[in-house]
Amino acid sequence: MIIPPDTYWPKIKEVLARYEILFVADEVICGFGRTGEWFGSDYYDLKPDLMTIAKGLTSGYVPMGGVIVRDEVVKVIEQGGDFNHGFTYSGHPVAAAVGLENLRILSEEKIIERVRSETAPYLQSRLRELQAHPLVGEVRGLGMLGAIELVRDKQARTRYEGRGAGMLCRQFCFDNGLIMRAVGDTMIIAPPLVISRGEIDELVSKAHKCLDLTLNALQG
Repeated sequence: MIIPPDTYWPKIKEVLARYEILFVADEVICGFGRTGEWFGSDYYDLKPDLMTIAKGLTSGYVPMGGVIVRDEVVKVIEQGGDFNHGFTYSGHPVAAAVGLENLRILSEEKIIERVRSETAPYLQSRLRELQAHPLVGEVRGLGMLGAIELVRDKQARTRYEGRGAGMLCRQFCFDNGLIMRAVGDTMIIAPPLVISRGEIDELVSKAHKCLDLTLNALQG
């Protein structure tokens, strides 16, 4: 299940402040609209000192990664002089140009606003319908992220030990035109931010079909 940060963040914030610990948020997946906000930290009202970013910056079209650093941390780094770091392709102009254009499109076409107000709520609502499937123990998700947990027993939440239910389901998905990752026996989905309602309907329909095929194979 997803545990809302407001249940534990105040205590963590207190510990960070007491011991002067920097808070690093991993926004590689949650950044640039995936949660319906620009960053997952925005969604949960977190205040990280550093944020790691990557594929969302260019929508995955060109490899690029980076770290966003708070002004207070930058000031400390600057006191030490030159901050030597980097790789051969750091700051590559092609990646930088793609990143800038991608950010422009996200902003001007209001893609993130549409995710927040329309497609993400619809996706989460449709995904929850799969909860009734006999193979599904739990459906959880946020924004354009979803997870479907595969179980042998819905009440006890026991798994198909040694059967590889997740990988079996993944293959049925691939065979039927649906991309879902298998993390153990949990199916992970992260559709593009520009997905339409009709495509969400198709996604859920194919997911249901693949769950049926997986259950039949496990019981056969």
